[in-house]
Amino acid sequence: MISAFVNTWKIPELRDRILFTLALIIIIRLGVHITLPGVDASVIRAYMDHLQAQDPKSPTGGITALLQVFSGGGLQQAGIFALGIMPYISASIMVQLMTAVVPKLSRLAREDGGRQKINQYTRYITMGIALVQGFFVAKSLTNPGNIPYLSGIEKFGRLVPDPSVSWMALTVLTIVAGTVLLLWIADQITERGIGNGASIIITVNIIAALPGALIQAWKFFVTGDDVNKFSSIMMVVMVAMLLVVIAGTIAVTQAQRKITVQYAKRVVGRKQFGGQTQYLPLKVNYSGVMPIIFASAVLSIVPITLGLIPSIASQPWVVKLNSQMQGGTAYYVLGGIGIFLFSYFWVAMMFQPSQIAEDLKRNGGYIPGVRPGKPTADFLDFTMTRLTFAGAIFLTVLFMLPVLTGKIVDLPPGSMILQFFGGTSLLIMVGVVLDVMRQVETQLLQKHYDGFLRKGKLKGRYDRLNQGSGGASRTAVVYLMVVIAILIVLGITAFIYNRVH
Repeated sequence: MISAFVNTWKIPELRDRILFTLALIIIIRLGVHITLPGVDASVIRAYMDHLQAQDPKSPTGGITALLQVFSGGGLQQAGIFALGIMPYISASIMVQLMTAVVPKLSRLAREDGGRQKINQYTRYITMGIALVQGFFVAKSLTNPGNIPYLSGIEKFGRLVPDPSVSWMALTVLTIVAGTVLLLWIADQITERGIGNGASIIITVNIIAALPGALIQAWKFFVTGDDVNKFSSIMMVVMVAMLLVVIAGTIAVTQAQRKITVQYAKRVVGRKQFGGQTQYLPLKVNYSGVMPIIFASAVLSIVPITLGLIPSIASQPWVVKLNSQMQGGTAYYVLGGIGIFLFSYFWVAMMFQPSQIAEDLKRNGGYIPGVRPGKPTADFLDFTMTRLTFAGAIFLTVLFMLPVLTGKIVDLPPGSMILQFFGGTSLLIMVGVVLDVMRQVETQLLQKHYDGFLRKGKLKGRYDRLNQGSGGASRTAVVYLMVVIAILIVLGITAFIYNRVH
């Protein structure tokens, strides 16, 4: 495996792709910390210093954790990338559901060039969602004490000194422009970098919280006031448990049920086609991370909406509801039930056994022991239903894992330390890392190098990165490095200026 990482730098195209991706990642993280116009950055700086020194037992999960996963801290920083990639994820989910439900879109997706049109529609919907969400974000900045991710910031001063109409319009425009810029960066990573751009951005935002979690874990288990020998041993146990959870997540994510498909022989002219045996892979976790995102998003609608209404935001029942939705028992109970149900809902919408059976019949393929047509569709539906049950149980357990781990170490489920032991963060990181490794291994094998594993290959589609050209040019990488250097110098200058004054 070590030789595989060394070999990645021996392939010029792969090296340029990696450097291009890393350069764009740096720009993304710098953009998170650029404050929106008209927002007092000193108040945010004081609030962030307070968060770094807070008790590790302070709950910050539930809805707040989901928002921070997709914004990478942009919401708390009130940065130009405040929404992150959230609008695009929401638009993608909407378009996928509409494609499965609306026959016209379903036919368009199967036509030549139809997928490009659907992607264009997704971007239009993304801009509409960003406009609406940007308005609510700007509105919430004028009264930040009622929103979960900025709770308590009013103690450090007024976040928006002059909340005028012109400021509101400029802020919404800036937030929408930041979302569009992130979407463009995601496309550039997908085309000229390595990995899927949107997934890379989300993963980078998740990893950005890792240093803070490690610092809090060290303070809680090693250097805290109530630390004893048992606490230090518990940290070792937690690290071992984390490795086991990651290994289990990888195993279930990669798990497949291979359905044997036999193709009949056909003679066209002097050539013979078909007659070979292939496999139809059905994933155990077919829905991926979508059920967790669905359930969390649905649970967040009511408390966020109530929090944006000033007349009832301070009511006791609203405060109690927000508390329950920030890592409370109700959040995880309702979330677990919703994840289990959404797993079946997503598979029912996305997996079409009748269409697969029809395609197999049209191409002369059949499953041994199963008659073509409706019996094949019924067999695939029955098999997928059983696989979905296992996948839904896995997602539910993964979602509940922070609660169970918190009971063992006496931490609330929403603690930052527990965010990497399950839920959305872990599943997204594992999926993205596996996807990047597949693409890198494809390049290594194409250049006659060994992959990450000498025996066997990573399960996945190896035709995704059949890109002999189109990678990032060295000139583009150099320009990006220059831009990053200028931004870093400006950032250091602004930091020193703020500290002096």
